[in-house]
Amino acid sequence: MKTKLFYLITTILATSVCINAQVKSDYDKSVDFSQYKSVSFAGWEKESDKILNDFDKKRILEAFKAEFLARGIDVKMMDGDVQVTLFLVVENKTSTTAYTDYTGGYGYGPSWGWGMGAGMGASTTTYVEDDYMEGTLVVDIYDSKSKAMVWQGVINTEVKENPAKREKTIPKNVRKLMKGYPVNPTK
Repeated sequence: MKTKLFYLITTILATSVCINAQVKSDYDKSVDFSQYKSVSFAGWEKESDKILNDFDKKRILEAFKAEFLARGIDVKMMDGDVQVTLFLVVENKTSTTAYTDYTGGYGYGPSWGWGMGAGMGASTTTYVEDDYMEGTLVVDIYDSKSKAMVWQGVINTEVKENPAKREKTIPKNVRKLMKGYPVNPTK
């Protein structure tokens, strides 16, 4: 029973890692990010937005706009203090989960914990494969004057097929990504 519980908990933890967004960010520690009062969108790198529909493009851009506005940073059509570029990759992935059932032999001996075991034990392992799509969004922010990259954020997450779920998860994931931006929300 304990073994089955262990494998159940391990499986739940392993699959929850796949479902949750994984976020990484890095920035130039010598830059004073409070100097940036405005941001503008410089476009999608290598036309990576071609795999998105117009609704998801809008969801992503609106989520970033909300995050910058929450930090007191004005969003301009052009000529912002910093420029934002986005790059998106979506890949088909397969996760494999193993479930093992154990059946044991017999044991005998005194009830205080020692004795000899007898009998044959057996186990059966079943593998289950699950296909899903994983999206990676890379956000690069450049200083408009120096053209140097000042911040980069990367988020990996499972792409939801249901548009209603994407409507909720896109802003949530962008918010999670922007937690690594050196300026905290003021609102």
